[in-house]
Formats: sequence, C-alpha cells, structure tokens
Amino acid sequence: MAYKLVTLGGDGTGPEVMREGLRVLSALSKVLDVAWEVEDIPCGGQFYLEHGSRDWPEGAEARCDAADLILLGAVGWPSPTGPGPVLMKDGKMAGYSPVIGNRLRLNLFANVRPVKLYEGVQHRIHGANKLVWQPGQVDMVIIRENTEGLYSQVGGKLAPGGTTELAIDTRVITRRASEQVIRKAFELCKKRNKGAPKDGKLRVTAVVKDNVLHGCRLFAEVFQQVGEEYPQIEKDSAIVDAFTQWLIGQPEYYDVVVTTNMFGDIVTDLASVLQGGMGMAVGANVGHDHGMFEPIHGSAPKHAGKDKVNPIAMILAVKEGLDWLGERKNDDRLIRAAAAIEAAVVDVLSTGHPLTYDLVGEAKAARCSEVGQAIADLALQKLAQAAG
Repeated sequence: MAYKLVTLGGDGTGPEVMREGLRVLSALSKVLDVAWEVEDIPCGGQFYLEHGSRDWPEGAEARCDAADLILLGAVGWPSPTGPGPVLMKDGKMAGYSPVIGNRLRLNLFANVRPVKLYEGVQHRIHGANKLVWQPGQVDMVIIRENTEGLYSQVGGKLAPGGTTELAIDTRVITRRASEQVIRKAFELCKKRNKGAPKDGKLRVTAVVKDNVLHGCRLFAEVFQQVGEEYPQIEKDSAIVDAFTQWLIGQPEYYDVVVTTNMFGDIVTDLASVLQGGMGMAVGANVGHDHGMFEPIHGSAPKHAGKDKVNPIAMILAVKEGLDWLGERKNDDRLIRAAAAIEAAVVDVLSTGHPLTYDLVGEAKAARCSEVGQAIADLALQKLAQAAG
C-alpha cells in the first residue's frame, strides 16, 4: 500500500526547496520500492491573494488529517497594500491554517529541532564564512511546546475610531501540555543515549523564566515531577535570558532542551546560527498520531524563482520525516532511506561543493537544484553501499 504524503509548498522559495526534497525522496523510493500517494495542497499568502477567502483550499484540513506524513515548505508573502505580510480578514497571517492550524488541530505538541553542526559547515559572521564553533561540540535537540503559550489565541485589541490603542496577548501554560512535551524531551534524551558533547551526561535542560512568570513556575514544577521518573537523566534548569548567552558560548553542555512556545521559537532561531544558519535547520512538528516536517527558514520572497536558496534544511526535514514514519510503521526501508540522506548531506558538506551562497558565498555558489541533485545521487550511492 502507498503511504499518503501531503506536501504544502507554500509561498516564495517554499515550493523550490520542496521540489528538491521530493527529488531526493523520489530517487530513494524507486530503489526501495516505496510507494507514495502524493497530494500537493497550495497554501499561503499568494493563494489567499488569488482566492480571497481562505489561505488554502476547502477540504485541506481533512486531507492533512488523513496523511501518513506532511511536508511543509514555507509560508508568508508581502502585502501588496502596506508593510508586513498578507493578512486575512480575521487578522491572521495568510499561511496560518497550514502551519499553526495544523499544529493545533492535529495536536502536534512538540516542535523538535535538531541542532547539529556537520563537518565542513562554516558560519556567516561579519559578512564572511568562517568556522567559529567546532563540529562535534554542537549536537543537541531543542523541543519547543507547540500548541499554547502566546499562540493560544487568547487576547485581542481595542481600536476606537479605527486606531489600535490596546493589544493584549495572553500567555497560557497548562499542566497537560507541559507534561506531554516535557515527557517527550526525557524520552528523546533516553532514546538518543548520546549525552552532552562536553561530558557525555544524559541531560535535559528546562528553559524558563520562573523567577518572574507564573506559567514558567508551573512548567518548572511539572519538569521536576516528570523528571523524577528518569533518575538516569540529569535535570538542569536555565533562565531564558542567561540561556541565550550559554547556548552560544558553551553549546557543548547541552543534550536535550525543553521550553515553552515563544521562548522556544526565539532560542531555536538563535541556535540555527550554531549549525550554519537557517538553511541547515529543521523543524519536526510531532504529536501522538501525526507529524509535519519543515525547514525553519521563511519563504524569502526576494529569492523566489531564482533557484538560489539552500535546500538542505528541506532535504533533512524529509530525512526526519522518514525516520519518524519508519519507526511508526516499523518500515526499515524508510529508516534506511533516512540514513542514506543524512550520509549524502554529510558528504556534500565535507567536500564543500556543490553548496549554495549562504554556506560558501556568492562567488562559489551552486544553484538550489544542483545541490538537490547532488544529494539525491549521493544518497543512492550510500544506500547501495549500506546494502553491500
């Protein structure tokens, strides 16, 4: 039977990186005899501008609900009438439905972000590419609560006479949501069984602001309660503002990190700097029954249609999705495909070509499609080598 795959290319460069992710997936699937029933659902700001009522088609929710795997590109498109992105009539950004909507409706409560620095990746600092952090010293996973916090949709604004005078966003932290994402963090730490690069200790760090915020005190309380069930794992806590400096200054200390929604949104983007930028960073949105996988970069409208942007985050999102689905379905073919993809990415990065402008600068830059094809070809080689 074919697996049901929903693709949400979205806006700008989203469909371009999705194309490369599917190029790699298709190449491996043919060899492994894995069949996919693919449904591509247009979505985002450009779709809304064209259709005027929804940011994706009628029935899209049910199609996502029925999918075995969901892949997301990127959403967001500049408003033609003013600064900022296209907004819908309800005030939400066009693209809300496939991203936040899916997270809430499908209870994709954990946003899992691997932060790993591969050999050969340099960091763009002061306009130049150079090695700042050491491969092997950056290998953590940050798990962000994905369904509540400041995204709980509690709040509003007052606009007497049409001018907004008051805006309120209420942060909601519940025991249920905290417990399920914290337990996910401890289970992942146990499953990884790597420990922090600095000392090899299995460690889960809760990032909070519990010296000030009531919600963080509840989150910290639940963290300690759940942590008691995992005596083999060290329990660590960090105040979020201090954590931002430690993350950059001593990333080798961290193994698995868990935090609330908005703190996680911010610190994971900061963490992407450690791994070479947004073009290398993956987000896995997972719950008990569903999974949606994406690169965490935006739609980059200024680069749309230029075959320019880095597809590696999207390709690694495919890898993470295959790992997740392979484990759920007990399908070793998917797990072997995931391993081949990562091995191919490692080879391309270590040799230094072909790579896009964000990793090697404009003078040496390859096209997005060149990188995707190279990884697809190498992944097939890795698969054959693994098979002996």
